[in-house]
Amino acid sequence: MEQTTKPSGLSRISPAQWVAIVLAVLAIIFIVQNHHRVDINILMVTITSPMWLVLLIIFVVGWLAGLLTLRTRRARR
Repeated sequence: MEQTTKPSGLSRISPAQWVAIVLAVLAIIFIVQNHHRVDINILMVTITSPMWLVLLIIFVVGWLAGLLTLRTRRARR
């Protein structure tokens, strides 16, 4: 009689999902370690915010700038 084994729950996770899980855990560790507030001076306005939020906003702004630059390049072709 042949035994069929069911794959375990961990074996059903793809490598891309493992990478996503690791990145999510690293993001949570980063947020926990960078919770202190920092002062940001923009023109003559001072904003106080957690460090992780400031870095996230800068990342999103850079990502959007990259998208806009890529779209502009594609439109010229």
